[in-house]
Amino acid sequence: MKRILLLVLFAIGVSWSTAFAADRATPDEAKAMAEKAAAYLKENGPEKAFAAFKAKDGGFQDRDLYVTVQDSKGTMVCHGTTPALEGKNMLDLKDVDGKAFNREIQAVKDTGWVAFKWLNPVTKTVEPKKNYEIRVGEYLVGVGAYTAQ
Repeated sequence: MKRILLLVLFAIGVSWSTAFAADRATPDEAKAMAEKAAAYLKENGPEKAFAAFKAKDGGFQDRDLYVTVQDSKGTMVCHGTTPALEGKNMLDLKDVDGKAFNREIQAVKDTGWVAFKWLNPVTKTVEPKKNYEIRVGEYLVGVGAYTAQ
């Protein structure tokens, strides 16, 4: 009986972790969305692009994926889930480990990955995140995937 209970608990744990993982986006999906957002910004300009990035039905929010855009001075000009950050200079913002990750974001010349810890809007916990950044003129367009700790 004890063995059956352990097997059942194991099966529940495996199915829960599989379901939880299915709700998370992958770094490849983050990169694809960043490329889509950068192209959309280039084609449509900031006003239309930023509105689409923030709209729930704009095609730029999926599970824990969302778009952020900073200008070349580190000011957040668009944030897909936290509009309260818009207009704020994020250059010296540090993650929970003290990493000044926006300095790394600003150092991206063309494209690149930046890792840091940030609040996941789905789980409401701080988690490791890998952001793919693309420079589009004066802007840095980023989308990141959260990874389980």
